[in-house]
Amino acid sequence: MGQVTILLIKEIYYPILAAIGVPANLVTIVILFRGNCGLSKCISGYMVAMATADLLVMIINIIVYYIFSYHFPLSFLSHTPVCKFILYMTVVTLDLSVWFTVSFTFDRFVALCCQKFKTRYCTERTAAAVTTTVSVLVLLEGIPFLFAYEPQQIINKVQWGCRSSVAFFSSPPGAAYVWVHSAWVVWLPFTFIALFNYLTVGRILVANRARRGLRSHSSENQSDPEMEKRRKSIILLFSISGTFVLLWLTAAVSFVTTRLTNTTYYRGDRTDPGYIATETGAMLKYLSSCQNMCIYAATQRKFREELMNVLKSPWTRILRFVGNWEQKE
Repeated sequence: MGQVTILLIKEIYYPILAAIGVPANLVTIVILFRGNCGLSKCISGYMVAMATADLLVMIINIIVYYIFSYHFPLSFLSHTPVCKFILYMTVVTLDLSVWFTVSFTFDRFVALCCQKFKTRYCTERTAAAVTTTVSVLVLLEGIPFLFAYEPQQIINKVQWGCRSSVAFFSSPPGAAYVWVHSAWVVWLPFTFIALFNYLTVGRILVANRARRGLRSHSSENQSDPEMEKRRKSIILLFSISGTFVLLWLTAAVSFVTTRLTNTTYYRGDRTDPGYIATETGAMLKYLSSCQNMCIYAATQRKFREELMNVLKSPWTRILRFVGNWEQKE
């Protein structure tokens, strides 16, 4: 019953997640590219990078890997070389989503706490350089996964399917790489995000107290644009990094306790609590790739306005076309 339940949940959950996540990230990219949200080009660059990585997660990890490969086991996607490449790309897309979030967190730390370094670092050019460098490093770091799987079966000299390579994962280098990759994709990002947020909060609290002290001799009821700007930046920063940590926490803890990284080719008891915990952690971490638009809409007034404009735009064009057609009649 436990096996049927968890598999049934997956079959329902992932199509719904893809149906929401793909349009959400596409709309987010369109809105940010239009540049009418009142955000600097530097911030927009990181947010576009995060939305693009999340879109790739939805397409490759969810649609191609969890839906198509699962429901069409004998399709072109099941050829072993293609299967290996898809598995490699699932690792890469997730890593990009994680490290773009870390890059954004560090950028906000510099912008809010390092005023002298801010003018040189928080630029559109730096954002492009950082996202490009992160992309290259992630692509290189995931290469060992191309050798971590072997053919599941060979039919008429054609390799089909993928399964975990016992030789790779049982070897000292393979086992070491699994732990290194875990630290790379979870523990290092968690540590950096927690550290940058802690330093940012401490610096902002000190700066706000000093600013209130300086303004105490002037009109106390007058609003402070600078403090309001900091407040909005903190809300955006904490919303993105906080939800990321919470949604990834189950996957991180389940890995430490079970050492399972991939359950698609799991050959054990699917009613085992470790298997169920790993699957639950996977579903939650993939949820983190479709919630940023909700965060932006909840925390950024201009983003909400642009979102409404984008959503109303097709209907406006349809109504205008219908009106023009009726006038011709």
